[in-house]
Amino acid sequence: MKKSNLELLGLSEGATEEEIKEAYARLRAKYLEDRFKDGEEGNEAARMLTKLDTAYNELMSELAEDQTAAEGGTSFDRVEELIRSGDIQEAQRVLDSFNERSARWHYLQSVVFYKKNWMNESKKQLEIAMQLEPDNDKYKEAYRKLSDRIKGAAQQPQGENRGVYEGQTMQSADQDQMGGNFCSWCIQCCAINMCVNMLCNCCR
Repeated sequence: MKKSNLELLGLSEGATEEEIKEAYARLRAKYLEDRFKDGEEGNEAARMLTKLDTAYNELMSELAEDQTAAEGGTSFDRVEELIRSGDIQEAQRVLDSFNERSARWHYLQSVVFYKKNWMNESKKQLEIAMQLEPDNDKYKEAYRKLSDRIKGAAQQPQGENRGVYEGQTMQSADQDQMGGNFCSWCIQCCAINMCVNMLCNCCR
């Protein structure tokens, strides 16, 4: 692990994940409090918070890479496992730690965006993946299905799930979070109001 990052957290080589998390939490709480102090002391605390966050993320990424290597896999395999387990936030964090972004990276980023119901962003990432690997049939098929999903979204019956990626489906909770059911909700409200108005007029 990077020595300067360990030193910033007051740790030495061989520090465990628990020790890193504990040191990070302790120092972050301290700098969060100190940043409200007057003058240079507060400014320095704010700068240290940024350095601390960077050091922590880099150390955790290194630990994750070491773990996947020990298990005979790759960081990409870890991202896929995190996606399958539903830990989208951690999957995004691991993706963000990559220095080189290959076609597979953009494909996995597309999957993460899809899980968040960010359809257009997902499509853009797939387009980049296909540009980098134009002969990859897996990316082409995912792109075709995603394009069909976007075009047919308005006509898709409620409750029907269409998987764009193998082993994955569009969850209704994701649609609600991104406002996917907003239009249908508005239509229902308008219809109810019209019925109420008609009843009131008939009773007069």
